[in-house]
Amino acid sequence: MSLLPSELRNLPIGDRLEIVTALWDSIAEDAPAPPLTPAQQVLVDERRGARAARPDASRGWDEVNRDVLGE
Repeated sequence: MSLLPSELRNLPIGDRLEIVTALWDSIAEDAPAPPLTPAQQVLVDERRGARAARPDASRGWDEVNRDVLGE
């Protein structure tokens, strides 16, 4: 038994992927982020400290994203 209505199943794959992406994005927007484990928090703190100590050794997400997308 499929939970997917036939109207959706009959859409082209590209259209179904767009629907899945939109649905996933809506879940990500509405769901609270799970808390970090103590080990994860230690790692985040270490990485923040390393970034603060040597800001020239890394790049921000916006810069990386522009490079990847070629913008």
